[in-house]
Amino acid sequence: MTDPQRVLIFDTTLRDGEQSPGATMTHDEKLEIAQLLDEMGVDIIEAGFPIASEGDFEAVSDIAKRSKNSVICGLSRANYKDIDRCWEAVKLAARPRIHTFIGTSPLHRGITNLGQDEMIERIADTVTHARNLCEDVQWSAMDAIRTERDYLCRVVETAIKAGATTINIPDTVGYTLPEESADIIRMLLEKVPGADEVIFATHCHNDLGMATANALAAVSAGARQIECTINGLGERAGNTALEEVVMAIKVRRDLMPFETRIDTTKIMNLSRRVAQVSGFPVQFNKAIVGKNAFLHESGIHQDGVLKNVETFEIMRPADIGITETNIAMGKHSGRAALRSKLADLGFEMADNQLNDVFVRFKALADRKKEIYDEDLIALMADSAANTDTDYLQVKWLRVVCGSDGQEAELKMVVDGVEKSAKCSGDGPVDACFKAVKQIYPTEAKLKLYQVHAVTEGTDAQATVSVRMEEAGRIVTGSASDTDTILASVKAYVGALNRLRVRSQKTAPDADLKSVSYKL
Repeated sequence: MTDPQRVLIFDTTLRDGEQSPGATMTHDEKLEIAQLLDEMGVDIIEAGFPIASEGDFEAVSDIAKRSKNSVICGLSRANYKDIDRCWEAVKLAARPRIHTFIGTSPLHRGITNLGQDEMIERIADTVTHARNLCEDVQWSAMDAIRTERDYLCRVVETAIKAGATTINIPDTVGYTLPEESADIIRMLLEKVPGADEVIFATHCHNDLGMATANALAAVSAGARQIECTINGLGERAGNTALEEVVMAIKVRRDLMPFETRIDTTKIMNLSRRVAQVSGFPVQFNKAIVGKNAFLHESGIHQDGVLKNVETFEIMRPADIGITETNIAMGKHSGRAALRSKLADLGFEMADNQLNDVFVRFKALADRKKEIYDEDLIALMADSAANTDTDYLQVKWLRVVCGSDGQEAELKMVVDGVEKSAKCSGDGPVDACFKAVKQIYPTEAKLKLYQVHAVTEGTDAQATVSVRMEEAGRIVTGSASDTDTILASVKAYVGALNRLRVRSQKTAPDADLKSVSYKL
């Protein structure tokens, strides 16, 4: 990178983001998200952890082959086997990168049982091996923030001498604060020989709610690569959110005169799609992309915005791709209006897809007086999650409720064969879930059941989210319907479909949990 004012955006939604329990994406979903990131202008896409599973390897490999603009990166631990597998996955990219890491803090050195000198030798050896395969090598000091400062300088110097072109300083556990984040980058640039010849990166987690602030502080001190995810998706409390750092740079050019090549008008579309495929909805008050980010309820605020929108808005909806429209959707709306409205919301579709969604839309419109944007977004998510090609499909449901008990009668298709069950339970949802388990026996445990109304009113759609676990695998399922019980069953069955897919994935000579060691 020759421009000192340029900040590279490194997106790890498909790697760190997917490590969120239950956020696993299908192969096709990963390819779709990668294409959207590439089109948006993301500089580096970390497409996955190739050694983790055959599915991860295939996804990284296919993304590498299809990428047009972005650097395609794979993650590897500090050993030859990981690095070789990573190179095999990314080597066909127009611009490949190997990203290798090792934990350098006292806590992590204890886990690997390596002394300081032994770890230095491991870093020199593995970075050299990676550089012999690929010209673009990124090295990360996992838990860098809690690593002794002198030793951090030493390991960074070792990685640079071995050929690393990007040095990442991760705040693996979300422990740092902005002043410290900046001080560490500044110290490394001043003390480490060769530091001026590489790019320093920052990778911040949000455990204390500081991820974006810490990332921007690191940039102000000289870091020129920000590692982030769409919607801040990631381990525990998540990562630095791409939309937050990019818009902060755009809005506060007076304090941060930096440039990125991100097309911000594509942010909202990508945010919504990631929320759908990951099963992690965006909270209403989420910065930039939350439902309430551009809404005003206070009378004083409303009056100010009507007179001059800049009184209470520091950016415009159009900046992130929200197109204002006066189209009111209802049961009298036609296909053209639906296509236009969905396009405004970021959904482009072929005629056959539109016909399927239109049927669902008309059915919804017959049950609701007014269709809101959120109803359409939920409808699209439900369309994608419950299809005729799924192994398990809900075909018919009848529930009887009363003070003397609840009973559910259910018909499902299992691998093309229709089956039925009739069960009683402690409430209608419990009765329905028992009926599902009678049709399709499973040891999966229900870890979370959550319902929220998409819009207001007694005719509002309910979106139901469930989280299930089986044999260490965690998945989520979600569905929407004006019938909360039916949405519950669809979400439950959707999660079972995902568990079935996950159970068929195997890791080559490695346990999946053991390689989910994250930055």
